[in-house]
Amino acid sequence: MTRAWTPSLVPDAGEQTVYLVLDCFDRAGCAWREADVAATDLETVIADMMSGQYNDPQRVIAFNTAERWADDVSEDVAREIRRRADRNYEDVTSSLDDFVQRHAGREQQLTLRLA
Repeated sequence: MTRAWTPSLVPDAGEQTVYLVLDCFDRAGCAWREADVAATDLETVIADMMSGQYNDPQRVIAFNTAERWADDVSEDVAREIRRRADRNYEDVTSSLDDFVQRHAGREQQLTLRLA
């Protein structure tokens, strides 16, 4: 019996670690957001989150099929978003603030005023 060839569902990203965001849409529910293979790197995902590309991000996962691992990296991403926003004196959207609070807590960096 000959098996029919089925294309792989895993992108051919070589050694690249892929990052995907679970996003929620009110009554429509939640879904892992579709993304171009070239836009699944950590820097693009963080930039897209900070620019409001996601409705209500819930979680970020990372995986690397070549290395055979997957992990929930929501806390690391939330801390990095907070660090960048603080560094640039920027506010984040309320849904992104909810994501940061949920995964990184309420810690804030203290800034000293120069007299």
